[in-house]
Amino acid sequence: MNRTEGRCADRHHYTLADLGWSAAHADAFDRYTGPYVAGRVSCRQKNAWEVLIEGDTVTTGISGAMKRLGRHPAVGDFVVLHHQPESGTSMIVDILPRRTRFARGAAGRGSTDQVIAANVDTVFIVTAAGRDLNPRRTERYLAIAHASGARPIIVINKCDLADEPAALAEAMIAVAGGVPVITLSAATGEGMDRLLPYLEPASTAILVGSSGVGKSTLINRLLDREVQKIFGTRPFDERGRHTTTVRQLHVLDCGALVIDTPGLREVGVGVESGGIAEAFPEVLALAGACRFSDCRHEQEPGCAVQHAVLDGSLSASRLESYLRLVRELEFEQAKAEIGLARMEKRRWKQYSGHGTLVNSVRAARDL
Repeated sequence: MNRTEGRCADRHHYTLADLGWSAAHADAFDRYTGPYVAGRVSCRQKNAWEVLIEGDTVTTGISGAMKRLGRHPAVGDFVVLHHQPESGTSMIVDILPRRTRFARGAAGRGSTDQVIAANVDTVFIVTAAGRDLNPRRTERYLAIAHASGARPIIVINKCDLADEPAALAEAMIAVAGGVPVITLSAATGEGMDRLLPYLEPASTAILVGSSGVGKSTLINRLLDREVQKIFGTRPFDERGRHTTTVRQLHVLDCGALVIDTPGLREVGVGVESGGIAEAFPEVLALAGACRFSDCRHEQEPGCAVQHAVLDGSLSASRLESYLRLVRELEFEQAKAEIGLARMEKRRWKQYSGHGTLVNSVRAARDL
């Protein structure tokens, strides 16, 4: 594919070190010799990927082998390109190992998690004062963030619209499980300095949350210029339109990298189990005292978690949220197993059919 001007990334030239390149990535890339270069995906638009390489930006596609294997790079991935600058062509041929993977459960009947971004260090779970301040949804985001291997931070935006911002933080701290909670206003700039400890040079953060929480305003404030258009929320439900339409990686003046994402309508927990336990550390701590090691914390005798609900040391709504996510996880895992079984069945039919055809040809030759 011809090299073109980048559509999404900031028009600056960076080194791989600036982009978060690690020793593990370097080791994985060592086996490539010849016209190959490494880069980081900054944007994807349908079948085109924008990749930042040393001192340049290229827009390219993926190889036929990757298409057949269903390997599609995500924003934040470090990739290998077959790069020929003399002819102005390049092609992504491999994805280097991911340090972390932020993914959500596939919508509908899909059995494969959807990877939102890769190699992320910090997940800013952005919510806002008003109707979007939903502890139950935040618990879902926390489960996904913990499962990714990245560090979650809860950000309550639009605190300038709240009468008591501290009360908003207290409500969210109750479900945060020890995760930091930051209140700020991207519109006025109040509290933006509270994000700085989590924006270290060459580290990568991602902004996730519903439409209308102010992610576009937040990214504009972080970059100190308008890179995303901003539309107001609808007054009757305080929801916004998808002002961000693609996932996009930006490099801040402080050297940190931030991935902006469109609002997520569905927040499925996917097939990763570790994130739920980390999102509910108090439930995990109580579970150790249950009579049975495989206690489901529902109606089993000697359940320490249920006892904590009865004595008031654990809220019933908190346990209900935990059980709901566990059931959803079990469903997603079963769906994934069914998907794998169907895939194996199709593959076996192909092999079986191929074998029958070969035997028929051999029999015909023997006549």
